[in-house]
Amino acid sequence: MTESPSKWKLLALLSVSGLFVFPLLLMLLASVKPAAQLTSDPYSLLPNSIRTENYSESLQSIPYVKYLANSIVLCIGSVIGTVVSCSLAAYGFARMKWRGRNVLFALLIGTMLLPWHVTMIPRFVLFSELGLYNHLTAIILPTFLGDAFYIFLLRQFFMSIPEEISEAARLDGLSEFGIYWRIVLPLSKPALITVAMFQLVASWNDFSGPLLYLSDHEKFPLAYGLEQFISSYADQTHLLMAASVMFTLPMVILFFVAQKSFTRGITMTGSK
Repeated sequence: MTESPSKWKLLALLSVSGLFVFPLLLMLLASVKPAAQLTSDPYSLLPNSIRTENYSESLQSIPYVKYLANSIVLCIGSVIGTVVSCSLAAYGFARMKWRGRNVLFALLIGTMLLPWHVTMIPRFVLFSELGLYNHLTAIILPTFLGDAFYIFLLRQFFMSIPEEISEAARLDGLSEFGIYWRIVLPLSKPALITVAMFQLVASWNDFSGPLLYLSDHEKFPLAYGLEQFISSYADQTHLLMAASVMFTLPMVILFFVAQKSFTRGITMTGSK
């Protein structure tokens, strides 16, 4: 009796997973199809012949390596800024007692209701006055100012760490920053990896930021560069699919490499 529900659950999981995997599979198969097949028979599943030249031609059509380097710089800077700023703020809300802490945290959570478009124009004016227009710094700098959702996520994880550990460290003369750096952060690696992955994917897929702050093609990341590729080669679907695969593949590999830590960080957040 216990095996049947498990089989149904497994079948349901496989079915739902298939819904997400199938479009990726179609994109992968389309990326190695000849251009003539995509034009004459666009609904065929399997390619008539494997054409790996689509990838080399797409690499020659756009400066993929340059776009990739810009994306890597953008992702690394954003991840560092997010992890540092959000972990510090979360530690202050979770492990330190001060007047008005809960009220300020409620206001912080309330900022999650504000859409990005509300602050888009003031932020653009500010960075333009600072001379950061057409620089990746304009996209990276806001991540050093914290994010409400990530602060909330880390705060919940920090609160699950026994307070007795911090009290013992204080008795030994360790400062608050020392407790944060030497005790809390090492114990919070799953949550930190989760936040880093969330921000990494967000920065990798960010389109509105580069669209707003960048005008030089040499500084475009892959997300915006791919849009430019669509505009220039909209009629060459085989090259577009190959470029899309190269854009998606790094995130897929990253997920499989870090999925255990990512899942652990999600499941342990808020647990006591």
